[in-house]
Amino acid sequence: MKALPFVIPKPDKARLVYQVDRVKVFYDKLHQHEEIQLSFIVKGSGTLVVGDTINNYSANDVLVIGSNVPHVFKSDVSSQDSHMLTLFFTRHSFGESFFNLEELASIQSFFERSRYGFKLQSHIETIRRLFLKLETASKLDRFIILLRLLQYMVEADYTSLSSFVYDKKYSLVEGDRMRNVFEFTLNNYNKDISLEAVSKVANMTKNAFCKYFKKRTNKTYIQFLNEFRVEKASRLLQEKNDYTVSEIAFISGFRNISNFNRIFKRIKGVNPSQFIK
Repeated sequence: MKALPFVIPKPDKARLVYQVDRVKVFYDKLHQHEEIQLSFIVKGSGTLVVGDTINNYSANDVLVIGSNVPHVFKSDVSSQDSHMLTLFFTRHSFGESFFNLEELASIQSFFERSRYGFKLQSHIETIRRLFLKLETASKLDRFIILLRLLQYMVEADYTSLSSFVYDKKYSLVEGDRMRNVFEFTLNNYNKDISLEAVSKVANMTKNAFCKYFKKRTNKTYIQFLNEFRVEKASRLLQEKNDYTVSEIAFISGFRNISNFNRIFKRIKGVNPSQFIK
């Protein structure tokens, strides 16, 4: 199975795919697929990278990831087993013109929002109940549930999961390269990472890699790395554990507390102590 692009397993005639992931950790390779992904997190927590942006996810989150948007789930190793319910479909799954019908005009904004991915902030309980009905639903009922989900999703408050998505589909070579870079980063963020080291992972010179990464994510690699580290640090700060701020900074990959405070405030808008409060 290729990580990028990632093909959703489905019968030849299937237009709407229902998938249940009940695993220790979610599939943790950077990938993209033609299908729009609607997911409900039943159990588990971790980091979700969508396009150019690092997010946290946890139980009861409802997430939408658009067509061909690169993304990767990185489950917390210490969390409980991961459980996710997902529907996959494309804008043309039910015919080229289906979603252009006048009767469906009210859900057109869903497709625009999905381009960058989004996370729902309201209607969660109603949507949770609909997702839980999918397992025993007939194919027709699943289709009806999809339409109801789309209706609630356009009415709900939401936050975008990314601010920039590379507008070209990754080739297999590009996919493998970006997958390796993301996997290296997600597995080694708490260590010292130099541009020379990550460039070797990408099998490129440092200058070529920096230009390559910036073009595809709209940010430098160091920006991406620092944002990932800050998201890890913010989760530790929220968990109210026995670590000091200095210890959390070190665990998250920062070797200088002043540098950590400065970068944290730039990304989060407040310093770590204010964030805790």
